Amino acid sequence: MKKFISESESKERIRLNYNRLSESDYYKIDEVFSPSDYDWPGDKEGRALLAFVSHYKISGQKIPCMSQMMEKLPEKLNKEGFLGPEHSETIIEQQLSGHSWMLRGLCEYYEQFKDNYALEMINSITDNLYLPTLGMYSTYPTNREKENTGGVSGSETGTIGNWRLSSDIGCAFMSIDGLSHAYKITKRRDIKTLLDEMISVFLSINKVKLRVQTHCTLTAARGMIRMYLISKEQKYLDAALGIFELYTKKGGMTETYQNLNWWGRPDTWTEPCAVIDSLILASELYKITGNPEFRTVAARIYHNGFSTLQRDNGGAGTDTVVTKDSPWDYLKIQMYEAPFCCSMRLAEGLWYINENRDILYAEYEGKVGKNSKGIYTDKDIIYASPSDELLEFAENITEVDGIKLAPIIKYYRVPREISEKAYQKIIF
Repeated sequence: MKKFISESESKERIRLNYNRLSESDYYKIDEVFSPSDYDWPGDKEGRALLAFVSHYKISGQKIPCMSQMMEKLPEKLNKEGFLGPEHSETIIEQQLSGHSWMLRGLCEYYEQFKDNYALEMINSITDNLYLPTLGMYSTYPTNREKENTGGVSGSETGTIGNWRLSSDIGCAFMSIDGLSHAYKITKRRDIKTLLDEMISVFLSINKVKLRVQTHCTLTAARGMIRMYLISKEQKYLDAALGIFELYTKKGGMTETYQNLNWWGRPDTWTEPCAVIDSLILASELYKITGNPEFRTVAARIYHNGFSTLQRDNGGAGTDTVVTKDSPWDYLKIQMYEAPFCCSMRLAEGLWYINENRDILYAEYEGKVGKNSKGIYTDKDIIYASPSDELLEFAENITEVDGIKLAPIIKYYRVPREISEKAYQKIIF
């Protein structure tokens, strides 16, 4: 039997997120631009623009702030045409990462509206922020002491050589995503040269040893997929395949098909942005290769990992990491909402899911048992033991081995005052 994503569920998730982004002052024009001294220049602005365009692609409705942002953007830029400090010999990792989202938002906006200013900005960001870093990626510091630093929003950790680094380790390579989209639009050979350097260096990094952030890794892999779809060069597909195998088989993914924010740190949290990246990456690999294993993983990510990340206010937040090495054997809210990143990025995820509902079906038999890891499942559906206050929101409650079980409960249906104190125990 097959469990498809219902149209009503997709519409409700989209409606909640649309309302969050259109009604909250945090995403309106007076607050959507970060302060000039914010250490992630371009990050919120880019994610917001990407979110607004994603909802336009879904419904044809324009969140007013989308056009207002484009009108106000010129007065926010520095003399070189991007946000934050002007170019210097020091490469600011978080500035590169943030402007990847700025490129993504501008590229999506250009593709929808053929706006000349958006195209001008794509080129100026590329010319003045990114191209001066050509030839520098081999110097990216990888020989560092392991430190358990960093919050849900990363922070600068100091300078090594020419690099001002982030606790979101490896986030400079997030830019493979934004630059690949810029290349798709402009077909500029100098962008491809830069991308080839970045991809080559990123593939050479031992991501598990360095404890690289999984979100930036998966985002970079999506950029590699985009490069493959543009060029049909096998090297890009092979790169994305290698990263996805590393993520799924070498400690990047949790037992509930979410993510560890960093490799080797199971005592931290999950991140909705990475869960969305993993679902898109698995789905695209399925479309390209036809390998049904990728489709199955994508479906499991949605029906399990995606269940708890969207909250009842329409935004998205972080959960506890559930692995055999983590301090928890239960799924619980860690941070109710990450409005500065995940609530915005959720919009692109919801657009993608709505476009691909036909392949994101879970298979089930109607019988719950233990899988090879000892976790209760009905094929693709993970069953957990919910705390009492969650039972009224559960579907298909059953009792196995004397334990009351249900599929992982969807938190967008659960009021905040309940979801924040509730938990779902995963039985190993």
